[in-house]
Parts: sequence; structure tokens; C-alpha cells
Amino acid sequence: MVLTILEVLAAAVCCALAARRDIHMLQLESYQLPGYRRWLARNREYLLKHDVSIGLIATVAGWYLPVILSMIISVESTRNACSRWIVLTLFVFAAAMQVSAEAKQPQKKPLVYTRRVIRLYVVLGAVCLLCSIALKLLGVPTYLLYALPSYLVMLCAKIAEPMENHINHGFFTAAQKRLAECPDLIKIGITGSYGKTSTKFALREILSQKYRVLASPASFNTPMGLSRVINEQLRAEHQVFIAEMGARHKGDIRELCQLVHPKYGMLTSVGPQHLETFGSIDNIASTKYELIDALPDDGEAFFASDGAYVDRLFALCGKKKFRTGGDADRKSYMWVDKLEMNQRGSQFTLMCADGGEIRCRTKLLGRHNIQNITLAAAVARRLGLSMEEIAIGITKIQPVEHRLQLIRGALTVIDDAFNSNPSGCQEALQVLSGFPGRRIVVTPGMVEQGEREEELNYAFGTQMKGCADIAILVGPKHTLPIFRGMSDSGFAMGNVHVVKDLNEATTLLGQLGGAGDTVLFENDLPDNYSE
Repeated sequence: MVLTILEVLAAAVCCALAARRDIHMLQLESYQLPGYRRWLARNREYLLKHDVSIGLIATVAGWYLPVILSMIISVESTRNACSRWIVLTLFVFAAAMQVSAEAKQPQKKPLVYTRRVIRLYVVLGAVCLLCSIALKLLGVPTYLLYALPSYLVMLCAKIAEPMENHINHGFFTAAQKRLAECPDLIKIGITGSYGKTSTKFALREILSQKYRVLASPASFNTPMGLSRVINEQLRAEHQVFIAEMGARHKGDIRELCQLVHPKYGMLTSVGPQHLETFGSIDNIASTKYELIDALPDDGEAFFASDGAYVDRLFALCGKKKFRTGGDADRKSYMWVDKLEMNQRGSQFTLMCADGGEIRCRTKLLGRHNIQNITLAAAVARRLGLSMEEIAIGITKIQPVEHRLQLIRGALTVIDDAFNSNPSGCQEALQVLSGFPGRRIVVTPGMVEQGEREEELNYAFGTQMKGCADIAILVGPKHTLPIFRGMSDSGFAMGNVHVVKDLNEATTLLGQLGGAGDTVLFENDLPDNYSE
């Protein structure tokens, strides 16, 4: 009986411990089961090699070891007990070694033991124990359970979903109530395929010259992220609330607008970002436009002109609307003239259709950052700021971490590692091309681009010629289209290095780089996309 209990507990505990990796991946996928299933599909070979192999080997050993021992030990009860102890010991040892090895792997964003994760662990522990007991009652070695942690996590997340939805609804409702208690609060929503966070922080800095502003931190752009900010940080003294609104599926922006009810809406861009979940750019455009649709009749919509999707959405808008980034002939509300850029930042003249004009300076690099600033300045102007106040705010804007952030040292580093998209990649290469000395790119390429991912990474590779002298490609499989693009465009392939991971890339960079070189880190894939 003692041995039976130990076998049941060992299988359940080891399976739950092994599931830590899977819970981490689920958290990185924002607890979205479709994204988690895609991670399972991408890593099926690894899972078969590790979890399934240990579980199946222990199961087979549990069946056949008694047969082998029967040739040595004649007493059946002793033989069975001995074989069970051997299998139990070997199983626990193998499982412990694997769990320990995985725990020691470097992680860019470690698992955070939130209340949701703890609740999931409780459900998982109960399910593992019940499954282990069921296997024992069926006469199947309990060790088979160890082959299934990835799928048990998916099952437990589904079981816990109603409970989590109920809890989330409570936070969401509390945030709605908190906003309703602030009727004079100016509420601004920002969305777009890219540029949301940079625009948000630019707007916060500019508006702070006149108002007391609360902006959602970092990339808090989901219903629960914004609910948390509202519930924990919104105070009576705040006059403006800026909400970044992210989306991976149609309807996501609409849900966020039901929470915030913004009067002002800002659309930064529309492009091939998260194509894996949206399916098409048309779906992305319609989802981003949900913000404009949700504005009240007296609301105001702001569009960053791009000559493509954003301009088409601007034309569709029947509400009070303003376009930025074009020129006076296109009847833009605000635009930039006499733009000058160098390694220290940018200078430009900010022009407004109401006659306002002022020379501005910023530390930010790249034309897309100037576009983001112009969009933010347009909203600030509509909210009553003078051109002088706007210019002062612009000088105070700091580069957002990991978004074309310039770091000077023995090597000049352009840190653009937060995320990557076709437009951002091209702009980052253009910024790099303006620096003297040898120019080095370190990149794993783009992800979440759906069926166009290979095509877009190939195009990224073709764009490197003339902008970079050396390239370090991180991840042999994923960067293959980039490699082909560089080769086809005539890049000096002797200066292209393919490495396994970022650690290897950093080591190689230490060998290749020297004083006066400039290094662009373009994207850094999260752990759930590691090869």
C-alpha cells in the first residue's frame, strides 16, 4: 500500500513540476489557449523527446521489468516489489534531472507567480492526482502521466476558464465604476499596429505641461492590464487618462472601449502585425477602427497619415477628424517641415493648420518617432496647449526602452529589441545606415506574421545591403528567409553569422565588435519563440 501511494504521488508531483515550463509558456501567451496550442505545435518534437520519452520509458519499464527480474528472483512478491522500487527511483531521478535542467535555462522573462498562476497550479495538482489514481485503478503504470504535462495544462486552463472570467469581470466592472466616478476626466484611446507605446509616452510628456496625466505603463494594453491601472493608480487629481489599446483578435478594441469610453481616439498605424491571429490586414484595419467607431458623437479622431490603410480609414470616418504627417497641400491638421536627423536626435519645425509654428528638438531617432510625436502634438493642440508648451514637452520625451533606444559606450548600441514589424525593421536599418564606422545587425527576424512571415523576413534580408556591414542571425531555422534575402541581394555573405541563441550572439559580438562600431539589436524573441 505504501509503495502504491508513493507511485501515485510521485507521478502526480513530477508531472505538476514538469508543467512549470508549460505554465510559463501559457503566461507568455497571455493565457490565450489558441496561442498556447500554436506553441505546442511549434515544439512538438521537443515535447516528444523529453516529457513523452521519460513517461513512456517508465511505463514500459513498469510493465516489463518484473519479467526481467523473474530470471533472477524466484519469489514473485519480492520480485514485484523490487521492480516497482527500481522503476520509481529511476523515474523520480530522471524527472528531477529534467526539471532541474529546464529551471537552469536562462529566461528573458521568467514565470511570475501571480494569483492566477497559483490558482492554475491548484487545479493542476488536483487533476494530476486524480489522473494518477485513475491510471493505477486501470492497471496502467502511473508514470504514463508524465508524458502529458503540456496537455494537462491546456485542460486545466480550460477548466479554470469560467472562474478566471468571473474574476476578470469583477476587476473590469470595478474599473468601469471607478471611471464613472470621474466625469470630468479626459479619456484618450491609442491604437495601431505599431507605435502605440511610443505615442502614448510622447503624449503624456507633452500634456503634462498643462495637465495632471495618468498613462497606462509599459505595454499595459489589455482589458485586465487597463483595469489594474484604473483600479490601482487613478486618483481624483488626474485630469487626463491615456489608454493604450492592443489587439490580437477582432473585437478586442471594442471591449477596451467598453471599459474606457474614450472621447479622443488616435490611430498610429495599420500594418502586418499579429497576422498569425488576425489572418489579414483588412481584419487588422477593421479592428483598429473599432476605436473610432466607439467615440461619442462629440468625440475627435486623429489619424497618422500613411498613404495607405490609415488614410482610407480617415476617409471613411464621419466624425470630427484630424490627419497628421502629411503636408499643407493635403490639408493635414499638423505636419513637420525642415526635418534634420543625426546620431544625437532630430530637429524639425512643427506646423499646425491653425497657423501655429515652432522649431522643436527631440532625442528620439527615426522618422516614425517624429510621426508619433506629430500625432501626439495634434491631440495636445486640440486640448488647448500652446505651441511653446508642446515644444517644451517634446524636448522632455525620453526614448522608450528597447525601441530605437541609443546606448553609447565602447560600442554604440541601437536597442530596438522590444518587437519588430516590416515598417519598423526598415526604419531601424535606415537609422543604422546614418552611423559612421562598421555597422552590425543582431536579429532573429519577425514573428506573428502568419502566412506572410517568410516573405516579410526575406524582404528584411534584402534591405540590409548598404545599411549593415555585418549580420548576426539568431536562430538557424527562423532566420533562413533572411539569410536567403541577403544572399540574393548581394550582401557579403562572409560577414553573415548564424547562431543558436542570443547568448551565442553576444559572445560572437564580443569577438567581432570593436571601438567605433554601431550595433543594432532588431527584435528579441520571447522564450515561447525560442528554437
